[in-house]
Amino acid sequence: MGSSPRNVLVLLYDGVQSLDVTGPVEVFAALAHFSGRAGYAIRTVSPGGEPVRTGSGLTLVPDGELECARPGPGTTVLVPGGRFTADFEPGLTDWLRTHGGGAERLVSVCTGGLLLAEAGLLDGRRATTHWNACERMAQDYPAVAVEPDPIYVRDGPVATSAGVTAGIDLALALVEEDHGQDVALTIARHLVVFLRRPGNQAQFSAQLAAQTARRDPLRDVQQWITEHPGEDLGVEHLAARARLSPRHFARAFRAETGVTPGRYVERVRVDHARRLLEESGEGIAQIARACGYGNPEALRRAFVRTLGQPPAEYRRRFGTSRD
Repeated sequence: MGSSPRNVLVLLYDGVQSLDVTGPVEVFAALAHFSGRAGYAIRTVSPGGEPVRTGSGLTLVPDGELECARPGPGTTVLVPGGRFTADFEPGLTDWLRTHGGGAERLVSVCTGGLLLAEAGLLDGRRATTHWNACERMAQDYPAVAVEPDPIYVRDGPVATSAGVTAGIDLALALVEEDHGQDVALTIARHLVVFLRRPGNQAQFSAQLAAQTARRDPLRDVQQWITEHPGEDLGVEHLAARARLSPRHFARAFRAETGVTPGRYVERVRVDHARRLLEESGEGIAQIARACGYGNPEALRRAFVRTLGQPPAEYRRRFGTSRD
């Protein structure tokens, strides 16, 4: 065994998302099993030390009381998400506000980021959360620089992640930081998960789902865009399908979805190209044509603008097809 284990303190509460807890915990616990290193000393706590019922109905029995926990300089505090109402349990946010700053690292999974924000621990920092809660975080906590796209964000000692499985990605990134890439890769292989999605990989299809129009004919046009990414998707053509003037269509589309028609089309096309790069052996020029781009350079610019990396690099990282 190597050096002394690092401490991981996991906060539990009624309504917590079970995978937000078990996903990262399995990653941290796997270190000792698969690498022979001391790994992580994991401790779970809840208000009053009481068993908690997760949002899926499972009962989790904590190791101790939240009120007695004091995270030190070598401790990572993990805050999982859950089904929050408008009000948070005061004990959780009070404890985070008082003791969270004493931890070496603060880590949130999914909507656990809202707890950190409520405690003031994200003020002046970049952060993310589940795509469906990003708007709420931005509105309720204006001091937080919300980044809705990445699957996780690191800002100093604070790390926030997107929905559920993104907590596994973040935990693997922390293991890599602590023990090296080879160790993290070994854990990922045993857990049969991808090592490792970079933090800047987008919550992409989720964004498209969030931008669905509520009413016809705009919703029908969106469906047509999704099914025909290689067609002419200019505003004039789309407006004609909706039987609206181009100006009225563009204004109504943005009001319904929060994005312009051009931006939505680009996201659909990049999402389609992303899946082809992951799953097919088609060449980049062929994919560009299939997704409505006139040439590979146009696809490259769209990828860099939207995902922060060119198509070839994306395929190298995420492709499952082999020529």
